[in-house]
Amino acid sequence: MTPEDKLRVKALGPEKPDIHIEQSAKDWGKGYTCRFARTWFDKMEWLTASSSKNALFCFPCLLFGGEVSWTRTGVTDLKHLAEKIKRHDSSESHLTNVLKLSLFGKSNIALQLNVSYCKGVIKHNEEVDKNRYILSKLIDCVKFCGAFELALRGHDETEESLNPGVFRGLVDFVSSIDSAMEAHWKSATVFKGTSRTIQNELLDCMLEVTRETIVQQLRSTDYVAIHADDTTDVSTKTQSVLVFRYIDGNSKVVERFYCFSYLKDSSADTISAAILNELNLILPEQSGKEKLIAQSYDGASVMRGASGGVQKKIRDIYPNAHYVHCYAHQLNLIMEQAASKISRVRIFFKELGGITAFFSRSPKRTEVLEQIVARRIPRGSATHWNFNIRAINIIHEHREDLVECIKSITQNTTFDSTSVCEAKGFTRTLEDKEFLFFLLLFHSIKPHVNILYNQLQKRDVDTLFVQRATSDFVISINKVRESIDNLDSELPHDCQFTNRKLQISTLIQEGKEVCDIIVVHARERFAFTRHLVSATLLHSELFQKHAKCFPSAALNETVDAYPMLTKSRLRTELSILYGRQDFHQATGGARSLYIF
Repeated sequence: MTPEDKLRVKALGPEKPDIHIEQSAKDWGKGYTCRFARTWFDKMEWLTASSSKNALFCFPCLLFGGEVSWTRTGVTDLKHLAEKIKRHDSSESHLTNVLKLSLFGKSNIALQLNVSYCKGVIKHNEEVDKNRYILSKLIDCVKFCGAFELALRGHDETEESLNPGVFRGLVDFVSSIDSAMEAHWKSATVFKGTSRTIQNELLDCMLEVTRETIVQQLRSTDYVAIHADDTTDVSTKTQSVLVFRYIDGNSKVVERFYCFSYLKDSSADTISAAILNELNLILPEQSGKEKLIAQSYDGASVMRGASGGVQKKIRDIYPNAHYVHCYAHQLNLIMEQAASKISRVRIFFKELGGITAFFSRSPKRTEVLEQIVARRIPRGSATHWNFNIRAINIIHEHREDLVECIKSITQNTTFDSTSVCEAKGFTRTLEDKEFLFFLLLFHSIKPHVNILYNQLQKRDVDTLFVQRATSDFVISINKVRESIDNLDSELPHDCQFTNRKLQISTLIQEGKEVCDIIVVHARERFAFTRHLVSATLLHSELFQKHAKCFPSAALNETVDAYPMLTKSRLRTELSILYGRQDFHQATGGARSLYIF
């Protein structure tokens, strides 16, 4: 091999392919099988292997010559592998070759030991260290602006500007308390870090490093979950958001935003293709197909569809990726789906939110409300439907008081014209038959939603319990559906349709559609419940109960849902945890398994 060839091989480094070395052995009359573990590659940087010979070799000795077993025949004796590696790692021939490899291709050693040469290298290294320090401070400034959602650029970033922007002001502040930063700021003529080009390059580099770190963590962790959604940016372009949830090297559950992907449309094929493209780059090996154990999206049919939705297309490639929603928000999402499907229901929730916001924004209006209604209406939120559900209850029970309150605002000369105009609009809303119809409908649905929500928050649940609770919920909603024909008789007699073309029969039909949508979504969302059963294995408040009677049924369901788990080992680990009193009051039961 020529020196040029050796340089190229050195640059490539030791190859570490997947090899399958097995060796049968016997100790004390018992037979067993040894298998090579890839962790040896991490422990010994010089260790390499040949796929064709299915044997282990020494990378430095292959280049410069050494023991026959480590350079020609290869090592396959797994029973004595640790001993052989330890002996070879400290042998004179090996250490000589390691030194040769380290110096190979570098400048003459005599030149490197020259005093003037050393001084030049030291000066260069000091300059590099200083530049790295300055760069780290600029990166800290960028991170600060990002953490608090502050714009990097101001209106005028020149040195004479009185309003240079947050980033430039932050750099100036750091310079005032950091002598190294101040010296650089005064002497630098090229790299100051405030130009748009440098800021953009810093952001690109930070993104690349962050993604590399996330990818490394994803490839080293055992289990991964994804959350994806589509959104629209300020330029009205549709893009997909991908977030990973996994356990990092410190046994801590973390969530990491990974990327935006621009989409040509919001179809299931387009969204799933974007997600699969990222997953294939991050988890290219077959083992990655098994470690993805959960996927979570919003409740849109394009995402959740059991036959053609995104979740089905992902699971066709990643069979263990169960479709799971956060159970704290499940029922809110069901309500949201009912609103998004029917335009009149969506308008109803907008008007409902408008009423709560009207009083919440002004202490003066709230004071009038408290005087008449003697109770605040909880402020609504676009994403927290439970606030709107509470508002439904209050507005339904105090509608007449609210009408009186709003009329008093319109007649009070101390209120501004904007408040008066808004109040008149809400007076019409509270007397509109369409609004009151949906108010009464959701007031009827609300108790059943609360019952199911509270049942699903219990710690000790199983699949049958969830199925029974869901079935009871569906039966209750169907009863509400059957009663919709009589809702008209329960509405106030003085209410009228604002839209005179609208008929009560249309509202009855749409009310039944609301119930149908809620039933369909409830059944789909609670179709997979085994993860709830799995969670009961690690609730520390149940450990004492499990110690007396091991939850074999829950373990069987868990292993059936997640076949990558080793049942015998998991049972042993759980039995040990259940049997120790010091774990019975612990929090974070899942982290306890990482002790083993």
